[in-house]
Amino acid sequence: MEVLSDILRSMRVSGSVYFCDHLKAPWAMEFKDTRSASFHLVRRGECWLTSRDRMENLGPGDLVFVEPGRDHVLASHPPDQEPPRGETQTLLLCGYCDFMQEIETPVLGVFPSLTIVREDELLKHPWLKSTLDQLSSEYMSQQPGAELVVNKLTEVVLVELIRINFGREQKNPFIAALTDNRIALALQHLHSKPDAGWTLEKMAEEVGMSRAAFAKRFKELVSQPMFEYLTRLRVQRAKELLLDTKLPLYEVASRVGYESDLAFTKTFKKISGTTPTRYRKQNN
Repeated sequence: MEVLSDILRSMRVSGSVYFCDHLKAPWAMEFKDTRSASFHLVRRGECWLTSRDRMENLGPGDLVFVEPGRDHVLASHPPDQEPPRGETQTLLLCGYCDFMQEIETPVLGVFPSLTIVREDELLKHPWLKSTLDQLSSEYMSQQPGAELVVNKLTEVVLVELIRINFGREQKNPFIAALTDNRIALALQHLHSKPDAGWTLEKMAEEVGMSRAAFAKRFKELVSQPMFEYLTRLRVQRAKELLLDTKLPLYEVASRVGYESDLAFTKTFKKISGTTPTRYRKQNN
């Protein structure tokens, strides 16, 4: 199993577009206390983004992603300047993205709270650019089935943004882990068979390292010991089973590597702060 794809799948990305229109200066749009991540694409014209102590000019083709809860303002002009004169118009596409924020994954550490992809960089990712073009045209068309297409394309946009940030953050330890042949192989084993009875000795043998060297290398690159990573992975898989199936608790426990539902419940509560049964009731 490819590790990054499995992590992205478990994040349960969803989203949609809620605005795409021409804006005539002067104008301003304020985003406060947002529970979802936001993305904005300048299709034509320009605008100014203000967030905390950061102010950026966005031109045609520029894309910005803002994490949940980060207040920001988009406007036709900087807050300390007079509005532009004339028939200045901006075509702006705005959307939101949701994902399972309770999931603990090193991937989210690679994703800055505010990410800007300029047009010249976007052109290097033709798949993302074509997706955004189709996303905009589908939303504007309002044809039958457009809503479903828009939602699916929005999911693709967030995944592509994460992949772009992986390319930017080459010095991030987890990215190094995914490119380290032996640690990447270990992660692949864990994600493919989280229910297996893994030990440091067994995994070290699988990847061709000594126990001590493997334990040290894994912790350095993944930022946590192998067993801690495996435990959290098992709990995440258990959450998916609790949400997506009606399997009894003992069966869920067995599928993620626990011989007794008592031990599973204890570990689940320690990681999640609630019991598996309560988690299922609260989220279904």
